[in-house]
Amino acid sequence: MAATIFISHFTPLTLLYFLLLSTSYIPILAINITHLLSSYPELSEFTNLLSTTTVAADLAERSSVTLFAVPNTFIRNSDVMNDHSPSSSSISLGDVLRYHVLLEYYSWPDLRLIPPAGKLVTTLYQTTGRAPSNSGSVNITHDPISNAITIHSLNSNATVINSVKTVPYNISIFTVDSVLVPNGLNLMASETRPTLGLNITQTLIDGHDFNIAASMLMASRVEDEFEDDERGAGITLFMPTDQAFSDLNSSKIFQSLPAEKKTDVLRFHVLHSYYPLGSLQSIVNPVQPTLATEQNGAGSFTLNISRVNGDVSIDTGIVQASVTRTVFDQNPVVIFGVSKVLLPKEYFQKNSVEVINKPSSGAPASADPPEISISPVNSPDIDGSTNHLSSPPGHGEKESSAANRKSTVGIFLGLCCIGFYVATGY
Repeated sequence: MAATIFISHFTPLTLLYFLLLSTSYIPILAINITHLLSSYPELSEFTNLLSTTTVAADLAERSSVTLFAVPNTFIRNSDVMNDHSPSSSSISLGDVLRYHVLLEYYSWPDLRLIPPAGKLVTTLYQTTGRAPSNSGSVNITHDPISNAITIHSLNSNATVINSVKTVPYNISIFTVDSVLVPNGLNLMASETRPTLGLNITQTLIDGHDFNIAASMLMASRVEDEFEDDERGAGITLFMPTDQAFSDLNSSKIFQSLPAEKKTDVLRFHVLHSYYPLGSLQSIVNPVQPTLATEQNGAGSFTLNISRVNGDVSIDTGIVQASVTRTVFDQNPVVIFGVSKVLLPKEYFQKNSVEVINKPSSGAPASADPPEISISPVNSPDIDGSTNHLSSPPGHGEKESSAANRKSTVGIFLGLCCIGFYVATGY
């Protein structure tokens, strides 16, 4: 039987309370993990893995999680990501990533309140139904002397390095120094990491119009390095067409470069992640490190990738090229044809074909281990919007403005009801 509620039975203050309560509600936003991690190039490979599996989509359906992200250096040094040896059961790479997601929100203070004996916490992997017994949980411990936070599993341990992002009380992101491995790992069944054994040079020759690029790869012997990088997060190659080399008068330019710099230019055409065309068209972090970045240091030899008039544009600071065709695309390798040779500003002057005469002091220095920037300027919030406020985190100006408007409307309606109550004598 339906119940009838008479407004006249409510006091003005009660009515005002319900009005304010109903108008001040702000829905919880879904987690957009790609936007949240886009300000951290040191986590680009981990971010790409989340995107190329279904894990990013899984997180979008959650409203309260903790993510342990693995920096690029530790991914590349991980036997888990680079050794596809079979074992007794099958766990995909997506499930390895799900094992890095806690189904509870933990801030730094929360983690430090965990007892030394540890606390068992369920991960996203447990929800798949593929985790044997209780193997979808991790044990988190806190050492009160060193303040170290350690995540334990049957196969691996990882220590928390730093806090990257916190959006109370939806998501916390921490970096860890190792890949966490669930029990029964077998990446041979990975949903995203097939072993290709691709001959890049032959693929370019078969693709036609890439004979100069193929010859340069063979001459520099850098092809082996590229093929080694197929493992892990994969690679994306931007290969100039023969016409692009012809337009550049490449013989004049490249012959004036020493051998190690020619190799750097080739590395400058390669991203250490698998980005199919759709990912490039919707890329959220336009400044991308290249393989040359790894050889010369963070912040150098980067490409600015964006979408211009429906095409993928690549800006080096010297030239602006566009992707003209897809030569090969099979995860974890994609090869694109580009309209121009990508010239790094570190070696070339803008609007000039002359090489900058920098003294060469031997082989380029290796890049230092990555440092995670804790508070990047204008880093995106949970919905991908930009947060210009330092405190409190996770609340953008747009949301605050909307909330203020809702509260104002609620108060106005409440006062009108009170006036109506007094005027009518109820």
